[in-house]
Amino acid sequence: MISVNDFKTGLTIEVDGGIWRVVDFQHVKPGKGAAFVRSKLKNLRTGAVQEKTFRAGEKVAKAQINNRKMQYLYESGGNHVFMDLETYEQIEIPEEQIKEELKYTLENMEVNIIMYGSEILGVELPNTVILEVAETEPNIKGDTSSGGSKPATMETGLTVNVPFFVNQGDKLIINTTDGTYVSRA
Repeated sequence: MISVNDFKTGLTIEVDGGIWRVVDFQHVKPGKGAAFVRSKLKNLRTGAVQEKTFRAGEKVAKAQINNRKMQYLYESGGNHVFMDLETYEQIEIPEEQIKEELKYTLENMEVNIIMYGSEILGVELPNTVILEVAETEPNIKGDTSSGGSKPATMETGLTVNVPFFVNQGDKLIINTTDGTYVSRA
């Protein structure tokens, strides 16, 4: 058990039969009444984000989450196959469960698989990935690096706003948390 006073961003807890990750929290001590902790929690099974308020000092169960480093191999009939790099064991994850993460995932890429016991909760990506521009409008003479942006479709199907100087075939560093352009690779 862990006290809500010890909340940290990224902590995983068990509340109301669900596995939750603390996305944001705030300790509130009003002038009148008891102190409380206002938190924003993400359900690791469904991906839903919910705000929840706890009384100060309330205890919640800490969830034991394991991260296994695996390599993405291929798609097979609506499932995606990952291989453990140590044991060479392969697991399949349904596409619906990792739809957002697939926009940043290439074959042979190493990712962390988030597991609760033997249950697979999802895929944890690196902070940034390098993707190639599959399609974008051509550069127009006179466009500068500081003057706006245009949409570009990456090799995984992800659409990102990029500066005008980016061309088809360029390799770009993309932030996986918000899907934004960082720089050229």
